[in-house]
Amino acid sequence: MSPSEPRPPMSKADYVYSVLLDEIRTGRIPGGTALRAGEVAKRLGVSVTPVREALRRLEKDRLISYEAHHGATVVDLGDEALAEYYGLRAVVEGLGARLAAARITPEQLEDLRALHASMTEDAAQGRNDRLGEQSRRFHLTIVDIGGPAFLGEHARSVRNSFPVPAEASLWLDETQVKAQLEAHEGILAALEAADGDSAERIMIDHVRRAGEFRQQQ
Repeated sequence: MSPSEPRPPMSKADYVYSVLLDEIRTGRIPGGTALRAGEVAKRLGVSVTPVREALRRLEKDRLISYEAHHGATVVDLGDEALAEYYGLRAVVEGLGARLAAARITPEQLEDLRALHASMTEDAAQGRNDRLGEQSRRFHLTIVDIGGPAFLGEHARSVRNSFPVPAEASLWLDETQVKAQLEAHEGILAALEAADGDSAERIMIDHVRRAGEFRQQQ
């Protein structure tokens, strides 16, 4: 679909899925929470049918599980899952950076630099609450450039599979903000130089350090 073509309207099931996915992904609905279809339907102003469809999709994503007499419950992931999550992200996003270095256009690089500049300005002004979502865009944009056929979708699937509560964001830690922005600068320099080895190495190290910070928390 080209950008000029109208997007199809979101179905009610898609709407419920997108809301619950975002709430689980950001930790606003924590692990172990029971999701009752009737309560969700009332809160979101829809019937029970699209809620049940959305819950089935979330189960397929392994974000909720069904237990006898308890219904749907948000999966509570532990330390081993956290390590696996960041390890997988490092591999996928590192490969995306390597591939992007060989095919990024000047316009795409300019857009990434503008996003990085926005993050730097927000950090300087103490608007750290904006940095997490911008970082997500930065990483996924690079993976989309490197692997538009499969890798971008896979990277999103990986990121959506593990909740990151807002209060656990490394972007709230000033020491981490400086280190993470420096890593982004290094990635941008490697992309501009078409240096796939460096882009991959810096991205992998960048993601792994984020994982180490989360594990220490």
